[in-house]
Amino acid sequence: MTLETIPLLNLGIILVPVAFVMWILYRWSLGPGTATYSIARMVAQLLMIGYLLTWIFSAQKWTMVLAILGVMLLAASWITLRPLRQRDRAAFGRALASIALGGITTLAVVTFAVLDLDPWFAPQVLIPLGGMIFANAMNTVSIAAERFEAEHGAKDYVEARNKAMGAAMIPQVNTMFAVGLVSLPGTMTGQILAGVSPLIAVRWQIMVMCMIFGSAGIAAAFYLWLLRTIRDQVQN
Repeated sequence: MTLETIPLLNLGIILVPVAFVMWILYRWSLGPGTATYSIARMVAQLLMIGYLLTWIFSAQKWTMVLAILGVMLLAASWITLRPLRQRDRAAFGRALASIALGGITTLAVVTFAVLDLDPWFAPQVLIPLGGMIFANAMNTVSIAAERFEAEHGAKDYVEARNKAMGAAMIPQVNTMFAVGLVSLPGTMTGQILAGVSPLIAVRWQIMVMCMIFGSAGIAAAFYLWLLRTIRDQVQN
C-alpha cells in the first residue's frame, strides 16, 4: 500500500464530525467560538509550517533548524502560562528555563547518542522530534504549575510539589500503559502507514516514548524546584 496525497474535497469530509461537535457546543450553550478559533488557527499554522518546512528541508542549514527550535521553545514557554493567574516575566523565565533544560538535554541525547545523526542538524528528524519534546514538556510543566498554584495555599511546599508532580505525570504514565494496547502512537502509526516494518517502527516509538517521558519529567521537576528556590530567597 502506498499513501497518496489526500484530495482537498476528501479532506473536507473530516470536518463533518467537527461540525457535529460544534453543534453540540452551541446547543448546550457552551459557546463554540473558542473551538472554532482553535480549529481555524490549527489549519492556518499547519499550512504555514508545511510551506516553511519544505523550504527548510531543501536548504539544509543548521542555522535555520536552530532558529525553528528556538521559536518552538519560546512559544511553548509562553503557552505553558495559559492556565496560571501569574503570567509575568518571572513565570515565563521559569517555564523557559525548565522546558529548555528538559527538552534540549533530551534532544541532544537523542541526536548525538541514540540516532547519531549525520549531519547532526538533519531537519527532517530534528525539527519533528524537537516539536514532540517541547510540546509534551510544555503540557507537563503547565499542569504542574497550575496544580502547584492551586495546592500551595493550603499545603506546605513539599506536599504541594508532590501533588503537582504526580498530577503532571499522569498523562505520561497513562500513555505508557496504553501504548500498544489502546493506541498506536503517531510515530509508529506514521511509519507503518509509510510501509516501514512494524518491528522497526516499534524501536522508534520506544525512543519517542522515553524521550517524551524523560524531558517532561525533568522540565516539571526543575520548574517546581525553581519555585522552592525563589520562595527560600524571599524568606531569607
